[in-house]
Amino acid sequence: MEDALFYIFAALTLLFAFLCVANPFSRNPVTSAMFLVLTMISLAGLFVLLQAFFLAAVQILVYAGAVMVLFLFVIMLLDVKEEERRRFNPFGIAIGGVSVIGLGFILFSTIRESKVGAGLKLTAVKGSDTAALGKALFTEYLLPFEVISVLLLVAMVGVILLSKKDLK
Repeated sequence: MEDALFYIFAALTLLFAFLCVANPFSRNPVTSAMFLVLTMISLAGLFVLLQAFFLAAVQILVYAGAVMVLFLFVIMLLDVKEEERRRFNPFGIAIGGVSVIGLGFILFSTIRESKVGAGLKLTAVKGSDTAALGKALFTEYLLPFEVISVLLLVAMVGVILLSKKDLK
């Protein structure tokens, strides 16, 4: 049963991710954002199958909830019109395809040549995983956590300033 659920959630994740990028139903960016929400929810289902319930909850609450609300806010704030959208450039598509193939080759060759898991130590954690994650996040990784939060705030303010029609 667990294998069947894995294949179902994996297929849904791939399908919704494909529909997010290349949506044949609509060229509306809000539709693509909704498919991204469905992708994140199906990823949360995969986390539940791995018994990572905290990550599944964070995936739904933070990413599918808060981050997607920000994405939709920016999409609606920019007010992209259908006639103002760019047309596909064949040269750009060809260069993008070559870039994707090159990056894929680099990724697979790096994975093939690396020794995945070599030198990995398993440590026992006292208490729940959530408590250990919180302790590590607010002690050992406090500076990167705060830097990312400031970076997100600056990006949000920048998007709001760039999207204003008339700057005074």
